[in-house]
Amino acid sequence: MTTRNRNHARKEKNRETQTPALIAYHVSERGEKSFWTRIGAAWDHEDCKGLTLQLDLVPVNGGRIVLREPSEDDGQERNGKGA
Repeated sequence: MTTRNRNHARKEKNRETQTPALIAYHVSERGEKSFWTRIGAAWDHEDCKGLTLQLDLVPVNGGRIVLREPSEDDGQERNGKGA
């Protein structure tokens, strides 16, 4: 394994143990309700000049992607809450 690959692996592992700065949600509208589904997360760069966005799911049926600060109910979908 090269030094570059070891450093990259170390950064990836560090990111996985760090709390994300923002959570990515896909928001779809159905009638008057908004359905929020968590699809990923974003972490601050060490120099505070950007974010790394990791999407676990990419929506294909429209809607929008919203980035929000993490909250206690992170693991749950946000049904009926507007963006």
